[in-house]
Amino acid sequence: MVGHIPEETTSFVGREAELARLAGALGVDRLVTLTGTGGVGKTRLALRAAARAAPRYPDGVWWADLSPLDGDRLLLATVSDAVDLLDHTPGIPVEDLCEWLADKRLLLVLDSCEHLVESCRHLVGDLLMTAPGLTLLATSRQPLELPGERVFEVLPLPAEGPDALALFTQRLKAALPGPAAGRVEGQSAAARALCRRLEGIPLALELAAAQAGRQSLEGVCARLGSRLDVLEHPDRVWPQRHQTMRTALGWSHALCTADERLLWARLAVFRGAFDLAEAQTVCADGQLPVAAVRTALGGLLVKSVVSRDGDGYRLLDTVREYGHGWLGAAGESTMLADRHAEYFIGLARSADAGWLSTDQVRWYGRISDALLDLCAALEHLLATAPVRALELAGLVGYFWSCCGHLREARDYLERALESCPAPSPERTRGLWALGVTLTLQGEYLTAKELSDQCAYAAQASEDDEAQLAAAYLAGLNSLLRGEPLLARLLTRHALTSIPGQPFDSASRLRCHLAHVYALTALGQLGEARTEALRLRRGCAEIGEYWTRAYVEHQLALIALLSDRPREAAEHARAMLSGKQQMGDSFGIALGLDLLAASTAAQGDGVRAAQLYGLGRAYWRTVGDAERGTPEVRAVSEEFERAARAAAGDVQYEEAFRRGASADVQTALAATLAPEG
Repeated sequence: MVGHIPEETTSFVGREAELARLAGALGVDRLVTLTGTGGVGKTRLALRAAARAAPRYPDGVWWADLSPLDGDRLLLATVSDAVDLLDHTPGIPVEDLCEWLADKRLLLVLDSCEHLVESCRHLVGDLLMTAPGLTLLATSRQPLELPGERVFEVLPLPAEGPDALALFTQRLKAALPGPAAGRVEGQSAAARALCRRLEGIPLALELAAAQAGRQSLEGVCARLGSRLDVLEHPDRVWPQRHQTMRTALGWSHALCTADERLLWARLAVFRGAFDLAEAQTVCADGQLPVAAVRTALGGLLVKSVVSRDGDGYRLLDTVREYGHGWLGAAGESTMLADRHAEYFIGLARSADAGWLSTDQVRWYGRISDALLDLCAALEHLLATAPVRALELAGLVGYFWSCCGHLREARDYLERALESCPAPSPERTRGLWALGVTLTLQGEYLTAKELSDQCAYAAQASEDDEAQLAAAYLAGLNSLLRGEPLLARLLTRHALTSIPGQPFDSASRLRCHLAHVYALTALGQLGEARTEALRLRRGCAEIGEYWTRAYVEHQLALIALLSDRPREAAEHARAMLSGKQQMGDSFGIALGLDLLAASTAAQGDGVRAAQLYGLGRAYWRTVGDAERGTPEVRAVSEEFERAARAAAGDVQYEEAFRRGASADVQTALAATLAPEG
């Protein structure tokens, strides 16, 4: 299936009438908003409706979860990432996203807009105006208030009806041990009473079911009836139902142990998923020992306060909001934010240290997955400890640039550098990371200014690693500006003036890679191939993927320029395999162009056209029309003409369209599958 929507992790009960009405609305209206109080089931209803509607949308159904966002700074990036637009260009992001969606027929779901209503309103307005094939489904506690918006208020399940009882009974059976689950049917009167007391609100029913194994249902009803929730949120649109939800949360909170309540509050500092080790590192102290965190987390899982998220855990937005209120009431908000930021600085340091290791791919995935929490840590540090914010931004900036988060890398690096103008190792690293980011975005002149600043600061510091990093940035920038001779001089000077072996450090290895690129661009193919093969052997020995994939790219180009197209195709496939593991869409686009060229060089114009089309689809996801260094672009254009001549215009265009309109991940997997 084209697109991406989350998997349903629990059974779905009822709502057939609402789903039918929603299906009708999505067939007519371009903006449909599900409103309702927290916990009423907006997300689950949207998820089920989106899955059912998928066949209508040839370009897929795409899901953007906005609940973890703290402010609108990452709204555009989150929505862009959700629709697979990993844009490397420096243009206005709204315009980039509008252009990306302009010719597509798809359904975009924006889940949990209530804390970003104004920003979502502007974004949605722009998207609907410029993308005529776009249908948008939003969930929010209040409408977006845009012209043409169809608003559906999601009500609780009828408290006296069969669906509320069925939901509660299903969840209660799941929460009870085997023998006890068989006795649930005999308590239907008490269960109905509890459904009435909780007004049929699904999340409240699920929390109650998780707690009900500890006492009789009659006891649960009695205790819930006397529970008063002292926290108020008068800004909500549905105060009465919201109060019911908060009463259910408060009751669940009261039934937790002291350790569970404290952990609940402290876990609210996480924006995304977390695992046990992270919970222990951030939340444990003398008041809540490490061993107690494990026990308390297990208790919160049983009580449905935390939910499973892959191998880790997550707090639902409503539950996290409630916990955050208690964190503030306990006066621990700043302390936990400090701990949270300190943990993610440590994570970034470990990832940086592990870049040149067998764990490289794992670290790329870990840093990419932790995006929201890293951003939260950066926001906190920018306000409280700017130098540490600059350190963190410098550590993760290269990872983010390589796995598609260039907007975030640029934003935080620029802000951190502005806050820390004094010379320091952190500033030198930040200048380097921002220079790489802007180079990849095509802002070569600004990036060169940063490169010069970085080189000056590195020279003044007499730090060998900083000087090698600066040389790599200068070489990369020169290569993309079409000055390979300068790139060769810069990288060669750094490597000879600071003696060492290629794999002594990450910056040295990157310098060697840039030097190979320069040799190829200068036509010194024999020397370039010898150096590339040496680097590839070293990468294979230590299990390094990032450099090896780009070395394979150069070996493919060298083979193609040397009239060895079959060998070029083998290297291109090896590059694509490595970049697929890294999730590097920029690298995949480069690799597909070379694979297409090597296919065209073997005379298969139709297959080459399809690969060029798939490559174009990937180039569009990264927004980079430059398509690599000048010599690579020239080769690609030459063999595109050869493929068109071999296939004929009609067949070429038809095959190109097939590739360009394919689901990129599925098509890439098919391209890399063993033949036969």
